[in-house]
Amino acid sequence: MSNNSALNNAFSASGNNSPPPSPPVNGNINGQLDYIDISDPEEDEHQLQFTYVLWFSQRQSGKQTPAQPYDQNLKYIGGFNTVEKFWEIYGHLIRPSEMSIHSDFHLFKLGIKPMWEDEANKDGGKWIVRLKKGLASRCWEDLLLAILGEQFMVGDEICGAVVSIRFQEDIISVWNKTANDQNTTIRIRDTLKRVLNLPPNTALEYKTHNDSLRDKSSFRNTDVFLH
Repeated sequence: MSNNSALNNAFSASGNNSPPPSPPVNGNINGQLDYIDISDPEEDEHQLQFTYVLWFSQRQSGKQTPAQPYDQNLKYIGGFNTVEKFWEIYGHLIRPSEMSIHSDFHLFKLGIKPMWEDEANKDGGKWIVRLKKGLASRCWEDLLLAILGEQFMVGDEICGAVVSIRFQEDIISVWNKTANDQNTTIRIRDTLKRVLNLPPNTALEYKTHNDSLRDKSSFRNTDVFLH
């Protein structure tokens, strides 16, 4: 059975009933991001192509202060390298629609921090999709399954993805390694539109991490693409 089929079968078996809301994190790593222990797959498990880590972050309204660096807001949820371990972790998480404002879930490959300046991210950027309230949970789950199932077909170019809960809208973003690789970024964009089943002429935005570092923002001053 392929990884993608196993993911889809597990999704079908789980049904559409989300578990009761529970605390979204089980540990605060307080910036100590470099040591994460993930067990080897069991013989009967379906191994993913990459190992992934889920994070949670939440901030107060307004800008970060020097006393509150971004990495200290990141809470480690868990890591996984099999379909079964993913569903074990995911099944205990609250859904994005149940999260409070200014909260984020981050899915990143092991060894890549969900930070602009990380070595794997520094030359890259992200595609941004702005969602009406109420759509984030479905879109986030669809995106996770697409990433874990290697539907983007761009090798190791995908670094991770983020769902961001905001006041008037929610935002999904997909981070990639190489912002100036136009063919790859276009393939990611087109796959993202298909995976999320976005209507024609939906605006997608792209922003390099260098631009984010310059203007200290994630979602302002983006390049907008209508296709």
